[in-house]
Amino acid sequence: MALEKNTAFNFNGTVIQPGENATLDITIGQLYTHTPVSMTVHVFNGKHKGPVMFVAAAIHGDELNGIEIIRRLMRLPTLKKLRGTLIAIPIVNVLSVVHGSRYLPDRRDLNRCFPGTKKGSLGSRMAHMFMTKVVSYCDYGIDLHTGAIHRSNFPQIRADLNNNKTKLLAMAFDSPLIINSAGSGGTLRGTAAKKKIPVITYEAGEALRFDEMSIRGGVNGIVNVLRNLGMLAKLKNKKTHPDTIVAVENRWIRAPESGIFHSNLKLGSHVSKGQVLGVISSPYEDIDTDVKSVHSGLIIGKTNLPLVHGGDAVLHIARVEKPRLASAKIKSFTKKHSSPGISSRRK
Repeated sequence: MALEKNTAFNFNGTVIQPGENATLDITIGQLYTHTPVSMTVHVFNGKHKGPVMFVAAAIHGDELNGIEIIRRLMRLPTLKKLRGTLIAIPIVNVLSVVHGSRYLPDRRDLNRCFPGTKKGSLGSRMAHMFMTKVVSYCDYGIDLHTGAIHRSNFPQIRADLNNNKTKLLAMAFDSPLIINSAGSGGTLRGTAAKKKIPVITYEAGEALRFDEMSIRGGVNGIVNVLRNLGMLAKLKNKKTHPDTIVAVENRWIRAPESGIFHSNLKLGSHVSKGQVLGVISSPYEDIDTDVKSVHSGLIIGKTNLPLVHGGDAVLHIARVEKPRLASAKIKSFTKKHSSPGISSRRK
């Protein structure tokens, strides 16, 4: 069946013809020196009709993996065969990226400011601008994140699986694990859902660091979603909905005492209920306190700081119904994205 020719895409007054792409700057405010601050947006308008999807990174200014994921995505030759329209925003929170901070200059978290207002706080104004000038054009979205500073996340998707369209995106991404959760109040994902725009969140890696496996997994995941939506041609002999594992429950294990945390467990490891995950050692005495798992599951997050206070979150464990299948999925994902594949250079 012949593909239907696409139409020109009018993005905030700029017209992008079918088969063309454009790089645009949207003013998001100005410094107190009156220096304007803008957010750069890349729009790829395919030759043939299809959905409109955004991919956004660095809503938190210290989460850098997504910036590199989008950079590599935009250099893929396959985008020349795009159907529909892809809107890519490598850096949403420009002010926070410049300062290497999760937060805006007024200490607000941009991902708690959605949908925002025209005359609210700086974060509220930026959130309103992003919703009206980017999200409002889209049928779907992918929001790229990492763990917080000094904390790593194993690649995972967070999505509201009670929404069938969102579930299809989450399954198509083909990450090792899905955390079933509705976006909380003030988040981009939660706000978009209220406007009937399915958005999934990809969490992978640590703040202020590049993680190659997470980056490669992110690029491949986005391409998988584009293929599933028909925005790129589907590959032959590839499952439309891979066997992704959904977490039944997830919780952080907290340090029982203050001291020095020692653990040799890696992200993606399977642990059993009651297993000793590590020890908290006193810096002054020969005293060790075991840190034990409260349930069986997979380690999907961990602190990278050896010094902890009692009550600090040290390991994030997700309980799954099929641990062997989950472990096999994790090994497969790790092997696939740790070996040479997607290059950081243009081919």
